[in-house]
Amino acid sequence: MATAKKTFVLYPSLGVGHLNPMVELAKHLLRHGHSAVVVVVDTPDGDAVSAVALARLAAANPSIAFRLLPAPHSTDTAAHPVKRSLDALRLANPVLRDFLLTLPAPGADALLLDMFCVDALDVAAELALPAYFFFASAASDLAVFLNLPYSYPNLPSFKDMGETLVHTPGTPPVRALDMPLTIQDRESDPTKVRLYQFRRMSEGRGVLVNSFDWLEPTALRALADGLCVPGRPTPRVFCIGPLVNDGGDGGEKRHECLAWLDAQPRQSVVFLCFGSMGAFSAAQLKEIASGLESSGQLFLWAVRSPPEEQSESTEPDIARLLPAGFLERTRGRGMVVKNWAPQAEVVRHEAVGAFVTHCGWNSTLEAFMSGLPMICWPLYAEQALNKVFMVEEMRIAVALEGYEKGTVNAEEVEAKVRLVMETEEGKKLRETLVVARKMALDAIGDGGSSETAFAEFLGDLENSSAENSVDQAV
Repeated sequence: MATAKKTFVLYPSLGVGHLNPMVELAKHLLRHGHSAVVVVVDTPDGDAVSAVALARLAAANPSIAFRLLPAPHSTDTAAHPVKRSLDALRLANPVLRDFLLTLPAPGADALLLDMFCVDALDVAAELALPAYFFFASAASDLAVFLNLPYSYPNLPSFKDMGETLVHTPGTPPVRALDMPLTIQDRESDPTKVRLYQFRRMSEGRGVLVNSFDWLEPTALRALADGLCVPGRPTPRVFCIGPLVNDGGDGGEKRHECLAWLDAQPRQSVVFLCFGSMGAFSAAQLKEIASGLESSGQLFLWAVRSPPEEQSESTEPDIARLLPAGFLERTRGRGMVVKNWAPQAEVVRHEAVGAFVTHCGWNSTLEAFMSGLPMICWPLYAEQALNKVFMVEEMRIAVALEGYEKGTVNAEEVEAKVRLVMETEEGKKLRETLVVARKMALDAIGDGGSSETAFAEFLGDLENSSAENSVDQAV
């Protein structure tokens, strides 16, 4: 029996990186006949989603309602950004509550929360509104994060453990130095905030994960068996992915790099792109350039200014930042674009044969759905964790050595690019990805595991509504 149309309110954390996956979820809800309202906190503390980004997404997705909620200033302006973000979201609770109460009858059917919006659980509880989390990264990351509030208090700070392996049910061992930067110091405010957030996540009614059953069976089994959250119930996990940007949102003029790719042979180009926050020092940019030049491979490279030179109004000075004569020597076999490339379209282009990536999960899934082998260069957040799972468990990538120490040398860039593009090992990666992509397409197809999980989520929501009705009657 078809499920009645629902209204979902989606509540991302601060920053574009958290908003974009929520938009993909909203599009998924619309495809299934439901309506979606994306509610964005507009904090005055400088961490908000830019009005330009929001306007672009709203214009590209007219069927999704976007609402900007003003939030008060955080009083502790000297606090770490992680704590400021938590404070801003907590301070936004009254505004979120008022917004939910103003929705036309019958109002929202459920609140879908970003993993960091845990204090909105209090609003949901007050309004008797079912609250689920949308976890936009890997299920293996979810297993690690849900377990950390219980395992970390018994360990030294990760910053003092170096290469020591950290064990979590359902995942391969992870070096302590590959744990996220914000939890490296166990006694720091950022770590305390993150552990608070991870602990409260288990209070949600369920977790929607942007992954699929075939890809991460071990982590999903550990989560289902309650091994990651000892002593209390683990929320039910629904793998509904992969949800990825299909590259069709822009409506803008086709980027010049796509025309350049049109002229290149199939699977011949190495694409280097590191997300909206990925920036390297001038010295590191020169190492990358030298490695690409020595590799002899075709390449497309999105270059940002070094962090200390960045501002919204300036473009990188490519001629100064890259080795003298590099652009002339590589003319014809390489293209450097400033700041941004249309990543979702590039990774789908048949000329691209490898992707050097920061391992953000959105980027990983975009490449995955194109059958594109990856070269991992994690930079921040959970990206080093993703690298471990991609290389050791999923076997869809290789890792660059040296990122842990802050510098990847030219020889390593050359070696890994050649490995993926020229060797038998690179061929095996490609073959693995052909199979994995087929399994992903099966998962999101009619009757697939992700479609089944989405239907089970809707059924769980129906049960929640019935339970609330019984509670209110009592």
